[in-house]
Amino acid sequence: MIAEFDIQGHRGCRGLMPENTIPAMLHAIDLGVTTLEMDVVITKDKKVILSHEPFFNHEISTQPNGTIILEKEERKFNIYNMTYDSVQQYNVGLAAHPRFTTQQKMSCTKPLLSDVIIAVKNYCKQKNKAIPYFNIETKCLPISDNLYHPAPAIFVDLLMDVIIANQLESKTIIQSFDFRTLQIMHNKHVNIKTAMLIEDTDKRTITQQLEALGFVPTIYSPHYSLVNTELVSFCKAKNMQLIPWTVNDIEKIQTLKSLGVNGLISDYPNLYQQLK
Repeated sequence: MIAEFDIQGHRGCRGLMPENTIPAMLHAIDLGVTTLEMDVVITKDKKVILSHEPFFNHEISTQPNGTIILEKEERKFNIYNMTYDSVQQYNVGLAAHPRFTTQQKMSCTKPLLSDVIIAVKNYCKQKNKAIPYFNIETKCLPISDNLYHPAPAIFVDLLMDVIIANQLESKTIIQSFDFRTLQIMHNKHVNIKTAMLIEDTDKRTITQQLEALGFVPTIYSPHYSLVNTELVSFCKAKNMQLIPWTVNDIEKIQTLKSLGVNGLISDYPNLYQQLK
């Protein structure tokens, strides 16, 4: 069962540590998160690794020769065209992030999802802490099928192979903006929790969104600006948890909690300690 109020660390704790890395996940555990939020992509040799983009983002990435990746060139560094071993030659923790100035700098690479799971389990055992949930986003879109990632059915199979091999089914949430992923999960792995991600630019009503999805997911996860009392009531009536993203201001966190959301996703999970 997900915590009564689910405190999620976005990409581990992006505001404090390099995103989607093992150090970020372990530090988020120290900060008391109940769920680790992360993103996964697929390499050329079919490995599932943590990364927000299916390429090396210019804001966080350093090439093997030590030079930065330019924004105009970043999409050329397509992870789906690279083997896992080649991906490990790039550093994603040494660049000074322009938008997260308190982020600690350290040498990090994009890890295998399986290595993250093992590291988290071992760390929780060492610290005598409960294993958190893993809220895993599939980074795929119809426009980039077979260009930056496999088709969604293959993506889901590769991801679930890792989840099942590591006996993490009961602690897994699969989230996506790509409803195809969630539909495949619902049909093939009905016991896995799902979260429907919604952009603030989505002009459909929540009823229309649910009709497009075709079922009621475990979690409705919109941009925080979309949350109001009506949305809270609607989700409660549907027995659907409401967990908005990405909230980095303590006053807004407190306001949303007071409205009755079931949890929050933040780049700064240390802020949760200030909740009343």
